[in-house]
Amino acid sequence: MMNSRVIYPVKGENMISQWKWAVRIEPYLYQSPDEIIELCKYASIQALETHPGFVEGKTENQIIEIGKYYTNAGIQIYTFHLPFSQEEDIASFYETKRKEAVKRITVSMEHAYFLGASTVILHPTTSHFDVRDEGFEKYLVQMEKTIEQLLPVAEKLNLNIAIENMLPGTGERFGSKPAHFKFFSEKFEHEKFGFCLDTGHAFVSCGYDGPFLFFDMMKDRIFAFHIQDNPGDRDLHIPPGRGLINWNKFFKKIAEHNFSFPLCIEALPFEPAECGKYSNDAWKNMVDQVNKLAVNALEK
Repeated sequence: MMNSRVIYPVKGENMISQWKWAVRIEPYLYQSPDEIIELCKYASIQALETHPGFVEGKTENQIIEIGKYYTNAGIQIYTFHLPFSQEEDIASFYETKRKEAVKRITVSMEHAYFLGASTVILHPTTSHFDVRDEGFEKYLVQMEKTIEQLLPVAEKLNLNIAIENMLPGTGERFGSKPAHFKFFSEKFEHEKFGFCLDTGHAFVSCGYDGPFLFFDMMKDRIFAFHIQDNPGDRDLHIPPGRGLINWNKFFKKIAEHNFSFPLCIEALPFEPAECGKYSNDAWKNMVDQVNKLAVNALEK
């Protein structure tokens, strides 16, 4: 679970922060891994969250070589976000669709392993319906069937499965409340099963206290973070400090725990892009600003 050490600054001591940052970059916008590696080094990005776009159309050997190439360049492939279309609903009420989702997700987990990822991010559902109408227990039963099939895969590939908290959807969506994760934690007591805390989703779902309520519920089993901001009423995936989340409180809270994995800034630079592609300076500015938020939080 722990791949590298993070040294957090302590108030009153002259310590240099070593917060490690990961980002999600779309590979189709760049000419080669060399261009992404150059960007990462320039912007002080130490890790990447990968996804199916990194492996699309590639053979097993090609995926392995891509992963090695990043690793040898000093860029950690930490997480792999599993697909989350309607075809990958792990809690589908239709058994045929759920079983097909297991097959598709298993293939993606193998791709994550070939890349060298440590953790895969998984949505508890792709449905947006209200569990108060559909039945929370129905979702949980279907999810349990899927997780029981995926955990042996995770063990074999030495991958952590991190369930991500969801946006509210049309109401109380499955996986959108801290109480849901209490059930998940109790239901799935396995060393390879844990959580990914998405701060933006938590804020929209539960208001100003959302990120902290989710953190308190997840903290003993967090494998990954999605750090992103918004105004509280919609999911914008803007960089921390550009929305209304209390980052001073958030960074202080997580610094109390010895998380040694990179924190993924699941946002794009808050600057103009050219054909969807941001400059190296734009990425660097975003990472520097987020790092400054984290350091300042611990100095107060």
